[in-house]
Amino acid sequence: MKPTFYVTTPIYYPNDKLHIGHAYTTVAADAIARYKRLRGYDVFFLTGTDEHGLKIQQRAEQAGLPPKAFLDPIIAWIQDLWQKLDISYDDFIRTTEDRHERVVEQIFERLLQQGDIYLSEYQGWYCTPCESYWAERELVDGKCPQCGREVQFVREESYFFRMSKYVDRLLQYYEENPGFIEPVSRKTEMIRNFIEPGLQDLCVSRTSFDWGVHVPSNPKHVVYVWLDALVNYISAIGYLSDDPAQRAKFDRYWPADVHVVGKDIVRFHAVYWPIILMALGLPLPKKVFGHGFFLVKGGKMSKSKGNVIDPLTLVNRYGRDAFRYFLLREIPFGQDGTFTPEGMVERLNYDLANDFGNLVHRTAAMLNRFNDGVVPAPGALTDVDSALHQLAAEVKAKVDASMDELQFSVALAELWNLVRAANKYIDDCQPWKLNKDGDRDRLATVLYHMVEAIRVSTILVQPFMTEAPQVIREQFGFGEDAFTWDSALMGLGPSGQRVPEREPLFPRLDVEKEIEILTEMTTSAGEARADQKAENPAGASAKEATTVVHKDEIGIDVFDQVELRVGQVMACEKHPNADKLLVLQVDLGSEQRQIVSGIAKYYQPDELVGKKVVVVANLKPVKLRGQASLGMILCASEGDTLSIVTVPDSMPNGAIVK
Repeated sequence: MKPTFYVTTPIYYPNDKLHIGHAYTTVAADAIARYKRLRGYDVFFLTGTDEHGLKIQQRAEQAGLPPKAFLDPIIAWIQDLWQKLDISYDDFIRTTEDRHERVVEQIFERLLQQGDIYLSEYQGWYCTPCESYWAERELVDGKCPQCGREVQFVREESYFFRMSKYVDRLLQYYEENPGFIEPVSRKTEMIRNFIEPGLQDLCVSRTSFDWGVHVPSNPKHVVYVWLDALVNYISAIGYLSDDPAQRAKFDRYWPADVHVVGKDIVRFHAVYWPIILMALGLPLPKKVFGHGFFLVKGGKMSKSKGNVIDPLTLVNRYGRDAFRYFLLREIPFGQDGTFTPEGMVERLNYDLANDFGNLVHRTAAMLNRFNDGVVPAPGALTDVDSALHQLAAEVKAKVDASMDELQFSVALAELWNLVRAANKYIDDCQPWKLNKDGDRDRLATVLYHMVEAIRVSTILVQPFMTEAPQVIREQFGFGEDAFTWDSALMGLGPSGQRVPEREPLFPRLDVEKEIEILTEMTTSAGEARADQKAENPAGASAKEATTVVHKDEIGIDVFDQVELRVGQVMACEKHPNADKLLVLQVDLGSEQRQIVSGIAKYYQPDELVGKKVVVVANLKPVKLRGQASLGMILCASEGDTLSIVTVPDSMPNGAIVK
C-alpha cells in the first residue's frame, strides 16, 4: 500500500476576491502535493471556503441577498482561480455543506457533554472583520492587534472552551515534537504571546447573529466561526460519517501531514486546533507551517490597504507557469518577502527566458541543424559529461531534501544550478564547432546530454510548473518510463526520437514596458481601494491581517549582502515621463550615479539637492520609464508620510553604513 500524505490550506473566507497572498499559500500546498505524488505517495490535498460568521451576514444583508446566494458567485470565482492556477486539490469543502455542519454539531455537543465546553457570559473585545476575540492586554492602542481596526466591546451569553485545561499537554507536545510548528520563530511567538501570559478559555458561541452552525441543544447559539472552520480538516475526510467508505478515508489520512497557513492565523492552528483535537482524543497534525507575507509598498498585501494585486491579471498576462514559478522562487518559504515589478520581470526574464526557455529552444534548434532533428545515441563519456551526470544526481538529492522541508525557493535554486550548468555545457562543448569539424561521435554525445539535461530538469520542475513540462515532454518524445521522478538521472533517457523546433516557451519580456504595467497595476489598485474605503471604512476582508508584524530574523551573513553607502544629492529633476518619479544624480565618493525614486509626491526636486542620503549601492540596475536607476535611496514611511533617511553632513560621500 502506498504511503499517504495529507496536506491542507486554510479554508478561505470569501469576503471578496482573493489576492496574490492567498494564491501563494495555495500554490505552495499544491507544489508539495504534486511532489509527493511524483514520489509515489497517496496524496489527499484539501482546500475550500469558510462561509459562516457575522461579517458574511452583514455583507449579504447589504447586498439584499440571503447569505448563500451572496456567497455562491464568490465561491465560483475562487474555484475558477484555482482552476486557472491548475491547483490539484482532491476536495474543495464549503462549510455550508451538510457533511460539514453535521460534524460541527456533533463535536460541539460531545465537548459540551464531557465538560470541555460550559455556558457563561462573555464580556470583552471582539474584532468582527477578523472574527477574533481579544483580551484587553492584547489590544494595540485599543485596536485589533491583528488587523489594526476598531474592536467592539461585547457582552452576551456564550459557551466557553476550557483551553486552560490542556495548556500543559500542549506545551509537552511542543517539546516532544519540535517540528510541529515551523519556522521555529512561530512556536516562540505562540508561547511568548499566547501561552505564557495565560491562555484564557475561548468563547465558542455567539447569540447576536444567526448565520452559522447552531448548537443543537441551545439553538439560539451559533458556533464560533473559527471552531466551525477548523473542523473542516476532519469533516472533509469522513470523521463521524455514517458512510463506512468515508470513515475509512479518515482512518487512512488522519493525522494531517501539514497544514500550510499564513503566519497571521498560526494561533488558531497551533494553539486552539491542537487543544480541540486533544479534547476529542484525536491525533494532532504532524506539522503546522506558517509562511510569511507577500509584502508590497506600504506593508502586507490587503484589500483594506489598497495594495492588492489580482493573481488572475498576472496569470493572464504572463502565464500560469511563470506566475507559479515566481511565487515559489522569489521568497524563502517561511519568511516575508516583497513583491516588486522589477523583481518579477527580472525573475521571468533571467530564470525562465534566458536560462530554462533558452536551453530548450537552442537544443531543439541544434538537433535540427546538426542531426536532422533526431536525438542521437551517446558515445564514450568525457570528464565534462561525467561532471554533468554527477551534478544532476546531486541536484536531485538536494531538491528532494528541500521539498521535504517545504523549502521551495531552495529547491528551485538548486534545480537552476543544473539548468545553468547545462547552458554552460553547451557553450563549453561548442556543438556548432564539432559539427563544422566533422566530429560526429563527440557531437552525438553532446547533443544527447543536452537533451538529457532538459529531461532531468523538466521532471524536477513538475511540482512548480504544470504546463511547460508536458509541452517539453511531448516535443522531445519522452515516454512514461523516462519521465518518472526516479528516472531523473542523466543517461536514462531515450535516443532516436525526432524533436521538432517550436517557439520559445518563455519569450523574453520588455523590461521597461512590463515594469511600467506592473507598477501602474499596483498603484491603480491602491487608488481604487482608497476611494472605496473612504465610502465604506469597514469594507475590508475579514480574517486578514493588515498590520505587518516584524519580519523573520535573519543572520548577519544575509544583512552583509546589502551594501549601504552615504551619497549626496548633487542634482534632481522630475522624470520626463512619470509624475511620481524623480531623477537624482548622487555622489557616492568614488563615482556619481543616477537613481530614479518614486518620491515626487513627497519632495520637490530643489528640496533634495545637497542632502546626504543612504543608498543601497549593490541593487541590480533597472530602467524606470526610460531612465536608468543604479541604486535605491532609503526612506521611512508611516501611513501617508514618507521621509528620506539622512546622515550628518560630516559623513563623507561613499562612507559605508552598517
